Amino acid sequence: MKKIGILSDTHGKLRKEIVDILRECDVILHAGDINTPRVLEQLKSIAPTYAVRGNADKEWAEMLPVKLDEKICGLRVFMVHNKKELPGNLSGYDLVIYGHSHKYEEREEGCLFLNPGSCGPRRFSLPVTMAVVEVENGSFRVHRKDILPDAGGSDVFLTESTLTLLLRDVDKGRSVPEIVRKYHLDENVAEQICRLYLTHPGIGAAGVLDKMALPRDR
Repeated sequence: MKKIGILSDTHGKLRKEIVDILRECDVILHAGDINTPRVLEQLKSIAPTYAVRGNADKEWAEMLPVKLDEKICGLRVFMVHNKKELPGNLSGYDLVIYGHSHKYEEREEGCLFLNPGSCGPRRFSLPVTMAVVEVENGSFRVHRKDILPDAGGSDVFLTESTLTLLLRDVDKGRSVPEIVRKYHLDENVAEQICRLYLTHPGIGAAGVLDKMALPRDR
């Protein structure tokens, strides 16, 4: 039996729990938004690693492909960061992998579509997840791995109007520490908001609230 560790959206953070799981795997697949070469180097030191470039992967990741089409452990695999970039015809593939949304998903449509979720910095109420695929005798099973379960809601509340002001401060070049002080936010929260805004051109306050699973105005 072969094991494939599948993860995405680490955003510069590789948790010890993730490393422990990956040490049991024969191959690692990363669906993008790695953020730093250090994470990729660490993954490669654990097992052979395939990775695609995500929207948050900048100049250092130019050598990474945007799409991957490989036969891995006997499975024909297609991988991309954003599922909007998937081709229309995926017949003949066993496993299609994508990330970007930070939300775990499995669905069967001729082949298995899998989003392992995010196992990097936690995005509020979303669980921290990855997946392990076990391949044996031509068949495979997917095991979801929950590192941190769903907290059942966020304890962070920003109104859409306040978040609009915050994003204007980002446009003005305000630093994360300045935003932390002005809006009385946890530094990790402020970093996530700024990173999401800067890596998703055109997104506004409402889009940030949706993607970060933050509550709306009450």
